[in-house]
Amino acid sequence: MADTPAVAPALLTLRERIDAVDRELLALLNRRAGLALEVGEIKKHEGSVVFRPEREAQVIDGLKAINPGPLQAASVAPIWREIMSACRALETPTRVAYLGPAGTFSEEAALGFFGTSIVHVPCASIDEVMHAATSGAADFGVVPVENSTEGVVARSLDLLLTTPLFIIGETNLMVRQNLLRRDDSLQDITAVCAHPQALAQCHRWLSHHLPDAERRPVASNAEGARMAAQDARLAAIAGQRAAAEYGLHVVAPAIQDDPHNRTRFAIVTHPQCHPAPKASGHDCTSLVVSVTNRPGAVHDMLVPLKNHGVSMTRFESRPARSGQWEYYFYIDIEGHPDEPSVDAALKELRAACAFFKILGTYPIDVH
Repeated sequence: MADTPAVAPALLTLRERIDAVDRELLALLNRRAGLALEVGEIKKHEGSVVFRPEREAQVIDGLKAINPGPLQAASVAPIWREIMSACRALETPTRVAYLGPAGTFSEEAALGFFGTSIVHVPCASIDEVMHAATSGAADFGVVPVENSTEGVVARSLDLLLTTPLFIIGETNLMVRQNLLRRDDSLQDITAVCAHPQALAQCHRWLSHHLPDAERRPVASNAEGARMAAQDARLAAIAGQRAAAEYGLHVVAPAIQDDPHNRTRFAIVTHPQCHPAPKASGHDCTSLVVSVTNRPGAVHDMLVPLKNHGVSMTRFESRPARSGQWEYYFYIDIEGHPDEPSVDAALKELRAACAFFKILGTYPIDVH
């Protein structure tokens, strides 16, 4: 048996120094956790909520601004989200509903936003996610609202219109679609199972490499992965988390047609459970409006934004289903209603609309 290579004295010294720093970090993290518990007691006495997205955004932004390196600024956010998630869990468990089962991009978005110290509430559909957050079965819901390739997720927009839930946060996720299968081969695949959005995002690759395979829509990519794990003739389109969860090979990585494919997720909650976030300094306000069907109505609706210097970052239309060719308009603007210019623009906009609903005001995902 070969002898274990000797470790250089300099490397041993560095390892000992790293071990010492790790012990210091653990002690500091426990000090922080102790302070978080004290904060939790004060919040409990005052009846205030545990999770404040604008406060967490300000903490992360402040740390990134003073980060001296060599730790990259992009690494600060996920590290501190996990720290804050663990401390938050000491105060009260955070129940988060998302499109399941395990291994979906929705689960990944939920963990990226809240950290891993949450109570998972996987749901079979976007409707169930919204119902869980509305009924109180979950404190928050995570739903996809827009994909950079396929556009808006219509069901999410429709439910935001009709439920009492409102948006308190957002997160953007780079979506890397992989072909998964029990066998590490493209041979003898009869069907590819995935969410309809994923099938559309990988249309060109599937047409070129698997032209004869059925494209089978299912409730989620993770559900497709679960099915592929049970039947060797099936393949799935999903992320690395699903491959690990169901023991599948990544037969072909990154098969999405757009290499920069991203999905935007909204974090929703019931207004009786959580207050609207206060201004963080980089906020978005989402709203849905409709106007009477007359010439120039849409132009007139947007004039208040221009007059008060408020930038519109998103404008989508959805049929009102009234049979009269009427539409709801989903609009995102920069800023928070606490800002005078935004407040004035919204008041004028409300007066010009037949229907007006603020869907939420929340910190922009800039990480």
